[in-house]
Order: sequence, then structure tokens, then C-alpha cells
Amino acid sequence: MTELNAEHARRAIVEHTRRLAESAAAAGPDAAVPTAPEWTITDLVEHVGQTQNWVAEIIERRITDPTQLPMEMAVLPTDPREWQAWLSESAQRVASACSDDALDAPVFNPAGDERPGTRFWMSSMLNEAVVHGFDAAAAAGRPADIDADIAAALISNHLAMLTSPTWEMQRPKSAHAIRGTGQTLQWLATDTTDDAGAWFIEQRPDGARWQPATKQADVTVTGPARSLLLTLTRRLPLTDHKATNINVDGDTDLAQRWLDNTAHVSG
Repeated sequence: MTELNAEHARRAIVEHTRRLAESAAAAGPDAAVPTAPEWTITDLVEHVGQTQNWVAEIIERRITDPTQLPMEMAVLPTDPREWQAWLSESAQRVASACSDDALDAPVFNPAGDERPGTRFWMSSMLNEAVVHGFDAAAAAGRPADIDADIAAALISNHLAMLTSPTWEMQRPKSAHAIRGTGQTLQWLATDTTDDAGAWFIEQRPDGARWQPATKQADVTVTGPARSLLLTLTRRLPLTDHKATNINVDGDTDLAQRWLDNTAHVSG
């Protein structure tokens, strides 16, 4: 699976959280988040800061038993002028928690896959900072740059979640919807420097599976890694080439059905 160097991932968590905080300040606390329609900027900032602090505690305490997960959440400052500092502290805390010593330590991994828990959480926290950073930027009308290697790693993380041993338990509707009878989807990044930009998915009767490979598929979606990530996380539309520089070759409806049923918050 495509993974970032740990130090690169830690720096990126801090940097993308900083950008998120700046966009949130520019948008204002009551601004609607167009890519997360039920949220305001206040909701977004609270979610990101609380999640980072919660995960940091899990790693710091080396929690392995899900019944022992933290029950209390960090409190969002009431003054929006304090939010940038609050997010900076939460990002630094979780990045520090993901130290080299913690990377392979026993820590709870809710995906139930082969990744050590801290590595799972580090990828998840990078995803939070990057994707919600795009959300905040959209609310502020600002651009949101995402390096191709970061986007590629997060696409792999996204697919690992959707095909993880616990996905059906956590999101049964999604898990059942992405089963199939052998339908195949290929996602190809045009701006990665090696083989890290190819993801092949097969929808089997017993569940979806993916691998880093380039193969003939029922539908092939090609574009910059940033656009592929934001399309897979339903921040950008599949078929708006002008907005995304994405090309779809083959069964567009198959790709759209995949997207419609694979949001991490779906029921």
C-alpha cells in the first residue's frame, strides 16, 4: 500500500492543519461548508481539533482495548480568535504522539487490518487535515493545494478503509453496496513519479478488493492524484472535466455508483 515516510506524514498533518485554520479564520465561524452541507466552520474546527486530541490520547496511552477509549473530548475555545492556536496545539500533539517509538507499538486499530494502530491513526489524521482542509478552503473561497504523493497515500488509505475487515460492521450499507459479480474499476494518477498512482478494484460477491496495479477494467478514471482523492471523498464531481481534469473511460455509471456508496460517513 502507498505510504508516506512517517516524518513527512507528521509534517503534513501540522502543515495542512495550519492551512485549515487559516481558511477557517478567513471564512468566519458561521460560514457554511459547501462540501459538508450540514456543517458550519465552527463544526469543522471543533471536529478536527477534538479528533486530533482524542487520537493523540489513544496513542500516548498505548490503548489496545476499544472499551478503554477516551470518553471526554477537548473543548473548543469560545473565542474564534483562539482557534488557530488551539488547532496548532492539537496538530502538534497528535504528530508528536506518532513518534518513531510509537509507530509499531501495540495500539488499537479500528480497521482491524494488518497496520499497527499508530500507523493507522497517522494516516487517518493526515486524511482529516487534508480533506477537511479542502472543506475549509472551499468555505473561504481559497485554493487548496495537495501534493501528489500525499494525495496518492490518502487514496490508498481510503481504499484500505473501505475493504478493511471491520468495514461491514461499521458501515454495513456501504459494504453491501460495493459488492458485485466481478465488476472492475481502475483509478490512475497522472502526476505520480512511480507506481504509487494506480489502484485496481474488483467488486466480488464476498466484498470489494483492491490492489496497487494497472489492469484492464470496466471503467478507468484518470487524472491528477489531488482530483482523484477529492472525487473519491466526494468533494469534487466525477464528470466535471473542467474542474478536475479527470477523464472517465468506460462504464461511468459503475464509477458513480462506487462513489455514491463509499463515503466514510455513510450508513
